[in-house]
Amino acid sequence: MKQKVALVLSSGGSKGLAHIGIINELEKQGFEISSVSGSSIGSVIGGLCAMDKLPEYTEWVKTLNKKNIWDLMDFTLSSNGLIKGEKVFNKMKTFIPDMLIEDMRIPFTAVATDIINEKEVVFSDGSFYEAIRASVAIPSLITPVKYKDTLLIDGGVLNPVPIQYVARENNDILVVVNLYGNKMNTIINPKTVMEKQEGFNLTINDFVNGINKFISSGDQKSLGYFSLLNTATYAMVHKLAKDNVEKHKPDIVINIPFDSASTFDFFKADELIKLGEDATIKAISEYLNSRK
Repeated sequence: MKQKVALVLSSGGSKGLAHIGIINELEKQGFEISSVSGSSIGSVIGGLCAMDKLPEYTEWVKTLNKKNIWDLMDFTLSSNGLIKGEKVFNKMKTFIPDMLIEDMRIPFTAVATDIINEKEVVFSDGSFYEAIRASVAIPSLITPVKYKDTLLIDGGVLNPVPIQYVARENNDILVVVNLYGNKMNTIINPKTVMEKQEGFNLTINDFVNGINKFISSGDQKSLGYFSLLNTATYAMVHKLAKDNVEKHKPDIVINIPFDSASTFDFFKADELIKLGEDATIKAISEYLNSRK
């Protein structure tokens, strides 16, 4: 019998594409994912895994380049976010129909943050897309979601690694993916990524580069508004993730360097998926050696 895995996928922007490589490698090495929970991008990849639609998403995300990503950004003049976040999910719905979470093949939970009442909201039933839209609402970047009598934002704000919400079975092992691992001090930018950008309209490229600079403007001595917010958020979330992992003592922790990609680097799919595969091979090897 295959070893069952309760899988927890953390928040972390485009770095979450590493989750795909991790899931692929776990299954390749004979593990069976029996349940999954996630925050933010972790909820997106986790839900797709639970509904057996990860191959379709992977095929699509590997085609994305900077221009595609720009086209999927539905900017708004709202005072509580730069992006509405609807366009990308509407695109996904054209090849991955919505599904009720309770109808998925394996138990799945997505975590969002109730910013008004300062508590977590856990989705274990209802619309997949409604759940993940709330879970990925990055403060100041993606607009919040109105939910009942409150507002929901990114699940990573209160619980970037939602270990306590993954369903457990007898004899399963707990595997946690933490996208806030130690720095690698270099953003993935191999030749294959650069080749994807060749031939793009320079104006579009300038726009995309401009928005990235806007989000991360400033330097370490004089941080721009979004850079300051981003840095503060990473410090907070990194501490929350570390504390939750230490508290629950997973059987396997797969760490992805938190500086391996920026928030919207979805054009680096191939490299981030490979990063996830390599990290999983190492983590599984260490786990098996520890059991000898």
